Amino acid sequence: MYRLYDYLFSGNGYKVRLLLTQLGISFEYIELDILKGETRTPEFLQKNPNGRIPVLELEPGVFLSESNAILLYLGEGTPFLPADRLERARVTEWLFFEQYSHEPYIATSRFWLHNGKAEEYREALAQKQTPGYAALGVMEKRLKDHPFLVGDRYTIADIALFAYTHVAEEGGFSLEKFPGIQSWIERVQAQPQYIPITSSGKH
Repeated sequence: MYRLYDYLFSGNGYKVRLLLTQLGISFEYIELDILKGETRTPEFLQKNPNGRIPVLELEPGVFLSESNAILLYLGEGTPFLPADRLERARVTEWLFFEQYSHEPYIATSRFWLHNGKAEEYREALAQKQTPGYAALGVMEKRLKDHPFLVGDRYTIADIALFAYTHVAEEGGFSLEKFPGIQSWIERVQAQPQYIPITSSGKH
């Protein structure tokens, strides 16, 4: 059985929990408190030298980190990852976009606000507004005319972007001007075996 080392508040961990649950794969959930340094212990650093969650233990002693790499691994051979070469590349394109142009602004802002750092990081939070909204604009351009991000069907690209987009308001980003994104969020939440970000999933 897989073991998932995770932190419940994490959108990156949520991606993996959501896909595992939607694939019907049982897993053991192991919560680590990143605020208490539980991912910086020598024991955990043997699992992931980068000291971050999520980490998926595939079999005893075999670990895979980086949330989007885990999505690609789990999605292989399933409807969540297209077999078509170009569509697979489109999925990967969105995964890179999520980590480079989306997550650093929306997810980081959410983390700071959640942990009462609004005043301490006030200037940094303000600087993240423009690129964060730019990322949402890129998504809106696609989603205003398409039900999903790639191939008009639900894939790991949607899971990757959904994780932090649907809680963007917790990071100080309003979705009011993004009707395409709002409708897409509802479609994702209507998918079979959907779980909310507050759930540790099927384990």
